[in-house]
Amino acid sequence: MSPTNRSIKKLEEEGWIPQVVEQWVPHAKIRRDLFGFIDILGIHKDSGDVIAIQATTRSHVSDRVKKIENSKYVDAVRKCAWSIEVWGWYQAKDGDWKVRIVDCS
Repeated sequence: MSPTNRSIKKLEEEGWIPQVVEQWVPHAKIRRDLFGFIDILGIHKDSGDVIAIQATTRSHVSDRVKKIENSKYVDAVRKCAWSIEVWGWYQAKDGDWKVRIVDCS
């Protein structure tokens, strides 16, 4: 299961309505994130809060934090009061999948 799929599952379990907003560009063979850094947008069913997630593996968390900080759109997204998080997935020694979450809001 990919980091995106794991993130979708966790969001749904926590009461979010998630949507993958990353796009595949076939002719360029690249993935393009919304605003250059968002893979998943979620709206909470009860509160209406919005969360923007960059999903990755734990070993790439610091790279993704830098990607967000260097985005020319991050300040505009922050003004919308969206939570911006990097979710870095890893398999623990007990075999369970865990996530390291870094808040970039």
